Amino acid sequence: MINMSDILYAVYGASGFGREIMPIAKQAVGGEKKSRLVFIDDGHEQGEVNGCQVLGYEQFLNEPEPLKKVCLAIANSKIREELDAKLRRDDVQLFDLMASNVISLDEVEVGEGSLLCPFVTLTSNVKVGRHFHANIYSYVAHDCVIGDFVTFAPRVNCNGNVHIHDHAYIGTGAILKQGTPDKPLVIGRGAVVGMGAVVTKDVPEGAVVVGNPAKPFSK
Repeated sequence: MINMSDILYAVYGASGFGREIMPIAKQAVGGEKKSRLVFIDDGHEQGEVNGCQVLGYEQFLNEPEPLKKVCLAIANSKIREELDAKLRRDDVQLFDLMASNVISLDEVEVGEGSLLCPFVTLTSNVKVGRHFHANIYSYVAHDCVIGDFVTFAPRVNCNGNVHIHDHAYIGTGAILKQGTPDKPLVIGRGAVVGMGAVVTKDVPEGAVVVGNPAKPFSK
């Protein structure tokens, strides 16, 4: 049997989003008095950030705790996917984080590794994939389906019957118009919805849309 003192938790990434997530992680594992909580960041100077030790990944693997759990506070979804594969190869487990004031109503399914920041709301009959990042004040309304490695910046308004495919990025304050059961609004794989955009039509795979109403971005 693994004791709590044998678990090492880590937030992967000690930059801005990682530092925002760390207090939620502290709250989540705070009852496990003998567990440890650290940052992993190979690109950061070793030492401490906001009172938590920063380790390189190999150093983290070599720490004495037999059970290690990580959440990925990495903004780039492709890098999240690569790190997820690396953690699996190294038998490192994932853990989810949900702020204490997140609202989650009926029949909500959230995949492993997801990070739900303060004041996020998931209403009813929502299905969310793995490693979803929902930043502060975002919401997902009824009958939405969200894929893997999707990112919501702060205050995303995702109305009902919206389908968002893997690796999509939805910018701060964007509004996704409600679809219908027979014709959901679709955000394609790897699409980017710009800050403040109002999306009223489907967004193709890999497209970048901006504005109100949202249109393809052209340089």
